Amino acid sequence: MKINYNKFTMNCADFLLKIVLKISNTPLNRRFACVFMVYFLLIANPAFSLSFSDSGSPQELAAAIEKAMTDEQALAQVIMLGWVGADPSPLIMDWIRQRQIGGVKIFGWNTSDTQRLARTVGELQAASINGVFNIPLLMATDQEGGWIRHVKGSTSETPGNMAIGASGYPRDAYLSGYYIGKELALIGINMNFAPTVDLFTNRDSVLIGPRAFGSDPVKAGIFGAAFMKGQLAAGVIPTAKHYPGHGDTDLDSHGILPRINITFETLWERELVPYRMLSAEGLPAVMSGHLAFPRTDAASVPASLSSWFLKDVLRDKIGFKGVIITDDLMMYGAISWAGTLARTAKQALLAGNDIVMFSTTLLLYDPVWLYLVDSLKEEEFRVSVRNSARRVLELKLRYLRGETSVPYIPDLKRVESEIPDPQGSAFFLNLAARSVTIVKPQPASSVFPLTGENTGRVLLTGRYYDFFNYGRIAFPRAALYRYSGDAGTEELEAYARNADTIIFCLSDAVDLRMLRSIERYNKKVIVLSVLSPVHIENVPWVTGAVAVYSYAPESFAAGFSVILGKIPAHGRLPYD
Repeated sequence: MKINYNKFTMNCADFLLKIVLKISNTPLNRRFACVFMVYFLLIANPAFSLSFSDSGSPQELAAAIEKAMTDEQALAQVIMLGWVGADPSPLIMDWIRQRQIGGVKIFGWNTSDTQRLARTVGELQAASINGVFNIPLLMATDQEGGWIRHVKGSTSETPGNMAIGASGYPRDAYLSGYYIGKELALIGINMNFAPTVDLFTNRDSVLIGPRAFGSDPVKAGIFGAAFMKGQLAAGVIPTAKHYPGHGDTDLDSHGILPRINITFETLWERELVPYRMLSAEGLPAVMSGHLAFPRTDAASVPASLSSWFLKDVLRDKIGFKGVIITDDLMMYGAISWAGTLARTAKQALLAGNDIVMFSTTLLLYDPVWLYLVDSLKEEEFRVSVRNSARRVLELKLRYLRGETSVPYIPDLKRVESEIPDPQGSAFFLNLAARSVTIVKPQPASSVFPLTGENTGRVLLTGRYYDFFNYGRIAFPRAALYRYSGDAGTEELEAYARNADTIIFCLSDAVDLRMLRSIERYNKKVIVLSVLSPVHIENVPWVTGAVAVYSYAPESFAAGFSVILGKIPAHGRLPYD
């Protein structure tokens, strides 16, 4: 029979206290009883003598703390919650103070004011490290670079993964991870859900697109490993996603469970290659995706809830030894299979996830919590939870202690003066310039550079303010037409009729419909493509096309510099 020493000791203490109250009828007896109780609680009980800051190897100390935890304390360590609002809600503070949860997820709705976010992170961590065992929180976010930038405010806007793939230099991936991580570390964020190593396989994907390094699995592995090491150099824990691969579907697991109809052999030689490479390089964490692969042994079970995918493939076959965290369990792609959020969370932990993540804050006595606590009576589930808690503790002990680790309480003066990082800003501008790709024509010299002699009357049209800011610098006399949807085709056509050269900002299907509305005017049309450049393939009639992969200001500056011939275009499309 296995004894829960923490609960056993507390029961003994309660029993002894009752005896003390009965026999302590003199000051001497009371003094002796108090000394004995202090000895019992601080020396005999490991729960009161262990601390996260104690010396010892991460493996040994994690095992000791996990052993001293109650089952509910261990369960709390495998839970990560988000909250709504800029300031921490009373409810998220209750979860930290009363339950000692393992992590907090920061979303875009928490981050418009960088200074305020840093103060919030400090408040959350202070509440956590003052709890039992003094364990800090995993403070996590999605700061992939490019399109996905949850921590906004004054942080750097960056060209993103596809720009790295177009530049072709692993060092660009390393420095992107480093400078993104450096800014997160100043704010107190110690875990980043990046790099994204999904492949650019399905061209119609609206979820992945420019978040991918490209379509080549080996290159994605190389760039992903470099990005990972850059994050680690900044003190931030990287997390590769979305295992086993979200790139071969145009569906979004937020609203549906995508079913990817490929064999395991294809998966192994394609989508899983980056995970195989990163695991060999010591990857600390993986995020499991809500994706079904009907032609594998998991059948219709989402990979995030499948022990075959998480234990048999990721742990045993690939050899991954780090922490596995779910994508948000409140996504339909997860709940639709298990039926309820509570059953989904339980299955996720049984399947092999070490952390279950929820995008909002559960009630303290939410059915999810009550169901999971009740399930601790089952030996298999209890063992799974305690094993996961130990892995989470070991991850924290390995990366959240020491001089190079992310500070628990951010230095607000440094946040104000060092974000955005000046060296990072210069690097991201250079990366944007290196990645610019002339897609059409080949040779480019037949169209570019555009000059006053070969443009005539210029029209700049699109949706992004920075497109017009930098476009007006490049072409000071250009006419401007900004639309907000695809309802302005008549106005656009009126502008197009009066132009000789049209520079069109293309990013998605809405822009594509607008662009097609001016085909019949036979004008010189130059496309400046942001995000995924696949839409250029649908307009073969345009005169020229330049891809920049992001709507960051640096990308627009680089794109117009290439159009004007101020800098060369060395980028290459990172997919077949």
